[in-house]
This record gives sequence, structure tokens and C-alpha cells, in this order.
Amino acid sequence: MGTAFDLDAQLGSRAIDLGAQAPKKLAEVGVTTYRELLWHLPRRYEDRRVLPDYGSLQDGAVATVSGQVLSRIGNRTKRGLHVMRAALVDGSGARLTAVWFNQPWLEKQLFPGARLVLSGKVKRKGRLLELNVQGFEVDDDSESLSFGRIVGIYPATQGLSQAYLRRAARRLLDALPTVNDYLQRSILEDHGLVPLDNAVRSAHFPASEEALRSALRRLKFDDFLFFQLAVLRSRDRAAVSRAFEVRQEHLDDFFSTLPFSLTEFQDRALREILADLALPRQMARLLQGDVGSGKTAVAAAAVYVAVRNGAQAALMAPTEILARQHFANLQHYLYPLGVRMELLTGAMTAGERRAARERIGSGQSDFAVGTHALIQDGVVFKDLGLAVIDEEHRFGVEQRRALIRSMPDVLVMSATPIPRSLALTDYGDLELTTIEGLPPGRVPIKTALMSATKRRDVYRFAWEQVREGRQVYVVTPLIEESEALDEVLAATRLEEDLRQILPEAVRIGLLHGRMSSAEKDAVMGAFRRHDLDLLVTTTVIEVGVDVPNATVMIVENAERFGLAQLHQLRGRVGRGAHASHCVLVAGDTSRKTRERLNVLVKHADGFTIAEVDLRLRGPGDLRGTRQSGLPELTVGDIVEDGPIIEAARALAQRMLEADPDLEAPWAARLVTELRRRSRAVMVREVI
Repeated sequence: MGTAFDLDAQLGSRAIDLGAQAPKKLAEVGVTTYRELLWHLPRRYEDRRVLPDYGSLQDGAVATVSGQVLSRIGNRTKRGLHVMRAALVDGSGARLTAVWFNQPWLEKQLFPGARLVLSGKVKRKGRLLELNVQGFEVDDDSESLSFGRIVGIYPATQGLSQAYLRRAARRLLDALPTVNDYLQRSILEDHGLVPLDNAVRSAHFPASEEALRSALRRLKFDDFLFFQLAVLRSRDRAAVSRAFEVRQEHLDDFFSTLPFSLTEFQDRALREILADLALPRQMARLLQGDVGSGKTAVAAAAVYVAVRNGAQAALMAPTEILARQHFANLQHYLYPLGVRMELLTGAMTAGERRAARERIGSGQSDFAVGTHALIQDGVVFKDLGLAVIDEEHRFGVEQRRALIRSMPDVLVMSATPIPRSLALTDYGDLELTTIEGLPPGRVPIKTALMSATKRRDVYRFAWEQVREGRQVYVVTPLIEESEALDEVLAATRLEEDLRQILPEAVRIGLLHGRMSSAEKDAVMGAFRRHDLDLLVTTTVIEVGVDVPNATVMIVENAERFGLAQLHQLRGRVGRGAHASHCVLVAGDTSRKTRERLNVLVKHADGFTIAEVDLRLRGPGDLRGTRQSGLPELTVGDIVEDGPIIEAARALAQRMLEADPDLEAPWAARLVTELRRRSRAVMVREVI
């Protein structure tokens, strides 16, 4: 940046007078250089252009007001609660009592004559007016940066006033000449973005709502652009892989064995994957689709193309049950076409594993399906050309890398619907393919929300289904009693309760995460064979397992699960020809809980539900970015900024296609900023 002084200078250099205590004060919020101060942006904004008079305040409203302290007094109640009351007067002479709870130190900080800005809940009792204070700041602001304008509220610590942070930002901006842009003017024009200098100044001190909107849009765009550049560069775009020949006759052979036609969305997904396979660089693609959307058939077609090109393929699944199920399903598609398949799991005998490894190593097997046993010592593929990784998030990075060391094409499959905006950041190093909708013939699942008081009716319905020859899942959030969650029905106790409630004829099994793999497999096998009618389980049955005869999913304490997780659980039923039901039993019947759970009742589409879930719960930590060296998001919001993420990713892709190493003169400032934003650690590799 072209500045009159070094933005990376320490605050202690006194290049700008922020006060003798500036280095110590600002270090509390992680600001040690002038650049860090420039980018210490407000986390929210308050419109203080016109603050209301006390006379206009409505009972029960949340309001921001200003006033001068006339007096204050602190007392303790009989229960030991500290209550401080301050009498305030506004510009019109009206009075209000501000109330703080359990903040005794304020007695030493607030004095008569102090001018305050306060936010809180209004309480009117006749002519008496109280404000239960939720947040406040003392206006020691001689520069009028805290009133009569849209005011930024900065991340701060106790003892570091908002007024001080505003003054520091103002003095820095006044000393700075134009902040040089790292994006070309043509890019700004194409995307309708304001210059960086304009954006930074308006983010600190917006002149209007429009100026603030434009500033934040520009800064969000930059956030996601640098994030996507780092993610896309972390993938070796020049990674050479073989170019598979995609021949129509091979596809015709494959389709001839399918007992159904691909849907429009399956067909589109397959075309995207085949286009990648035909290129001489490594495929890195995420295939996501709802439970039962038909991802396996699409993956099988890709496997067949690889095998017909003389290469081997592998599919790695997170559990033994899932690996066996994939093996059985894929045999239906591929065995008639002469594909030699191998199953490799940890539960096989040493002799069986040794024989399977020999066939894989010699090339006698075309396609290996297994658990992480596929990557354990001794498994060497003769010529691995395609690696399919199911539910990739359940494997460690090292496990994934071990499978794909020889640079095969990689297809990651996920049945966990991820909103597109989150997928483009969380799985940014993979191209994204989505199968929407369900294959024809799938019966919609009827979903009902019931309160815990109707539990007997729920299990009476379950008994009726069992009498008709159907099977039932009952899911509970915990394995055993816990002091912190003693109201939650633990799986072990629930199993005992159901043995009392239901007729003896109902064969009940128990499955939970503390059981060994062999025990889990035995129980799941018994349920699949219909040796059990009702399975009490924790969320270990969440992903992937098919029991077409199971038609009822009962979720106890449904409020303890996320919406996306409940949708996954619901997907365990409705996999056969019979009408299926999901009953959400809520222990908490508050309006907020009912509204949230009714999203499942109203919507069957996993992507819609995932979008709502993301809005309600927030994205959490981006998977793996904490230790990865990816740029941090300063103002970007994955929940709200979908269109900006799409535009920034498209620009990042165009930039890297034009100049993969960003060595051209136009990219110089961009690379400097990218390095600055990326931490000095290796960037995560998904693949």
C-alpha cells in the first residue's frame, strides 16, 4: 500500500499519536501494528443519527438512548444480588432510571456528569421509566464519533472504550493517503465493487446505509476471493492424471444392466464426472445428494469407465456395515459386466485379507471396496485410476492421502446435504456436483411432531406396524444416564422401558457407539434379517445402511438434534415399497422448538433443510481451517453471502486459469495480500 509510513510498523513506533498507552491497550484486542488497527473493523453498527427521547419509548421495547448521569446508587438484595441504579436525563429534560445487575465494579466507573449511550429493554410503570441495560458506553468523545451518525461497535475488552477505538481508527485514516487496491479497475467495474480505500473508510465511518452496504459487500468479496484463491491453489492444479477414454458403447453396456433409468439430475452429475475423467489432470470432485438420491449408480458408471480403460478403482467407506452394503449394491451393477470385485475389511480373517491383497496387487481384481483396511500396510494397487471416498468427513486427512498417493482421479461422495455456500468454502478444493431430488418410485416419508406426553400413542402406532410385519427404529441422543442431561432418555433405559410398554412378541435390540464393531455388525445384521422388530439406537445408524422393511423412525428428545441430522435419521426409512413414517418426540415443547422441528414436517428436501439449519445454528468452524493456513473471514458470512461466494470463486478460478502461479504483473499486489492473509502454515489438503 502506498502510505506515508509503514503500515506494518509497531504501534510503539509512535508514527501516529494514539496516546502513550496505545500499544498496551490495543494489544488486548490483538492489535500490535497500524495494519492490524486498519483491519480491526466494527462487528456491528448502530444508527445513532437520531436517538429517541425518553418520552417516546414503548414498554417492552429494546432501545438505544443517550443521557447524562445525575446520580447513581448500588445496593445488594437479600439474596446477595448487586443492583445499581443510575438516574439519567436526556436533552429534553425527561428522566429515566438505568439498571445494571451484578456489575458492582460500575460504582467506581460511573459518576454524575458522565454522558452515556445505553441499549436495553424498556420497562414503564406509569410515569416511571426504567431501562434494564444490556450494553452501554461512556461518551468521552471530543470528536463526535459516537453520536449523530451510523456508529461502528468494535470488538473490545473491558476497560477499552468504544470511543477510544473510534478515535484511534479516525487518526489512522486521517494520516493515510489512498489505500492502494489489489484488484484491477476492470474487475471492480465487472463486479460492481467500490475501491478498497472507499470500502475501508466507510466500514469504519459510514456516511450512509448505502455507503456501508457497498463497503461491506466489497470487503466480503475480498474475504471470499482470498479464501478461494488459497483453497484452489492448495490443490495441485497441474497434477497429471491419465485421461480416460469415455466411449458411448461402454456407457450403453452399463445402462443395459440397470433396472432403472437415470434421473435428469443423475445424468447431469454423471456427465460432469465423465468430463473430468476425460481430462489429463486429476479429478477432485464432491458428489453430494440426499439420502437415496442415487449417488451409488452414478459412481458405479464412473468405476466402469475406469475399469474399461484398464485401470483399477477403489471405494472406501467409513464403516464395515456400509462397506458391505456398497459391495452388495455395486455387485448388482458391475458383476454382470465382468468387473472383478474385491471386499476388504478389518473383520476378515488374516488369510482372507492376504488373498485379497494379492489379487489387488497383481491386478486380478478390478475394483476393491472396503473400510480403512484398504489403506493399511500391505495393500498395494497394481494401477489405481479412480478412488471413490464415501462420507469423506469421517476419515482423517492421513487416511485419505494414503489411498490416493498414486494420484488417481478422486470422487468424494456425501449423503449429508451441505448448502452450496458452505460446500464452496468447506469443500472449496473440490468441484461440486449435486444430485437433487429422489429417484422415481421412492415413497415420501410422512413426518409428525409429537410431545412427550403422547409417547404411548407413538408406541401403540409402532406396535401396529410391527404386527403388519414392518420394523421400527427408535433413536435416543445418549447411551447412558448423565447428570447434566438426566432428562434425556438414555438408550439403555429406553430399551428397558420399551420392554415394559410393548407386548412380549416385539423383538427388541440395542445398538450404540460404545459397542465393538463386531457387536454392532451382529445387531445390525439381525435387524436386517428381520430377527429383530425394533432397534433402540443412538445416531450410529445415521449414515447409509439399507433396511427396506424398516418403515418407522421414532426420534426421542428430537430437540437435541440438528435439523440436518434429523433429516439423515429420517432417511433410514422409506427405502422400500411400503409407506414410511418419522415421528419426532419432543421433550421440550416451547414455541421456538416447535417452529424449528416443524421445518422437518414441512420440508422433504435435504438441501432446503440444511439451509435452514445453517441459518439457525451458524456454520461453526470451517472444517480444518483452524490449523490450515487459510485466510480468515473478517466480515464474510457463509450463511448470508451465497451469491458473493459464487462470484468470488468464479473470479478466483478465472485468475488461476489465466495465470496458475499468479506471476503476472497484474497479480503482484494480489499475491502480497494473499500471503499477508494466509497464515505461515501449510494449507490444508482435502485430497
